Amino acid sequence: MTSLKGRLIGVAVVWILVGVLVSGVALSTVFKTHVTQQFYEELYVHLDELQGLVTVTSSGPHLQRPLSDPRYDVPLSGYYWEVQKPGRIVASSTSLQGGVLLGIPPDDPPDGTVHTHMIDGPTGKVLVAERVHRYNPSDPPLRFIIGTDRRHLESVLQGFNSTLAWSMGAFAGSMIIAASGLILFALRPLNYLRTALNRVRSGSEKKLQGNFPQEVQPLVDELNAMLRSMTELMIRARAQAGNLAHGLKTPLAILTDEAYRIEDKGLPQSSVIILDQCRRMQTQIDYQIARARAVAMHSVPGTLTSVGKAGAEVTSALSRLYQPKGIVIENDIPSTVTAACDAQDLNEMLANLVDNACKHAKGRVLLSCAEESPQHTVRVVVEDDGPGLPPEAFEVVFNVGERWDSQAPGSGLGLSIVRDLVRLYGGDIALDTSSLGGLKVVLDLPRFRTLDDRVS
Repeated sequence: MTSLKGRLIGVAVVWILVGVLVSGVALSTVFKTHVTQQFYEELYVHLDELQGLVTVTSSGPHLQRPLSDPRYDVPLSGYYWEVQKPGRIVASSTSLQGGVLLGIPPDDPPDGTVHTHMIDGPTGKVLVAERVHRYNPSDPPLRFIIGTDRRHLESVLQGFNSTLAWSMGAFAGSMIIAASGLILFALRPLNYLRTALNRVRSGSEKKLQGNFPQEVQPLVDELNAMLRSMTELMIRARAQAGNLAHGLKTPLAILTDEAYRIEDKGLPQSSVIILDQCRRMQTQIDYQIARARAVAMHSVPGTLTSVGKAGAEVTSALSRLYQPKGIVIENDIPSTVTAACDAQDLNEMLANLVDNACKHAKGRVLLSCAEESPQHTVRVVVEDDGPGLPPEAFEVVFNVGERWDSQAPGSGLGLSIVRDLVRLYGGDIALDTSSLGGLKVVLDLPRFRTLDDRVS
């Protein structure tokens, strides 16, 4: 089980159930001991009463009056008594209906000592207590026996255990509900924290905001400090990338100018070599600056961009540029589609792809969003009606500075930058043949996912 909430509730449920079970067994045992003792004490009281009511005359022992408990007079009530002499029954209770208590061990307890036994009676197992008393040394002793069916004791125990079971069950249920509610209430700040993180990731907030308990607030402060640090690093990286580009721009311009001067002085071969190396340097600088900016933005939370808006902006800008060539750029990406990447990087990726399509198109370029896409991915498709590329060129054109057609315009940098940018965001790019007749570029961008989506 990976859920902290589930673990805590599970442990609480097990602990409560074990505690209630142990408590129930202990209470049942204590009650059984107490009731059994009370049961025997009642037998002893009735035994004393029976012995006190018997008088011995010359004609033999007689019972002065019935016992005070009327249950001994109810036939087969489970409450019985007998007075015995060796070899015969002197008197017995009405409840026996002429029967006898059989199976009492033939022990010979000392005078006045009480013995207890479990025997078979007329209505089931009977708990009996017996005492021997000798009135005259020359007369045989009298044996006083009193018994009660065990079912009366078991009935009391069963009633108590039944009441104990449902009451302890109700208690356990209430404790489980209370413990679950307490755990859910105690973990509620973590839900607030997750909501705050979602707001930061979606770009609606720049830091974690909310009222958190003092145990969680230090974590919130540390996360906010980390977010500030990451934002500062991103700004610094972008600034350094811009400074690098600006710092190299002037030396490259000087080198290029000197190459043309060398050509004017009659050294065209040296001029071509220098110009070629300057172009390579510029290509690598542009490529590495684009990578550095994407890495910086990829590390910053809250990078959420409207793909439809970016497509509309790129379409509007390039439509004016390629209108003289008769190129029609169509944008069918819904405005509600969003992707988890920086707006500037998304604009650069789409601009590179659409610009590349316009350079080779005969008259139509189409931007669309595929209905079926991989999980957690937004699939953007850029197609043109140009000559396209053979399958063996699909991988070559992604190399930095490589072009399949060396006569075509461009630096060979656009597709490689797009692939590096989209892969830094966790997406990918692929080429295929378009139904329009030209090249089809499939761009898989990461979809914005909440923390709940990531857990599932």
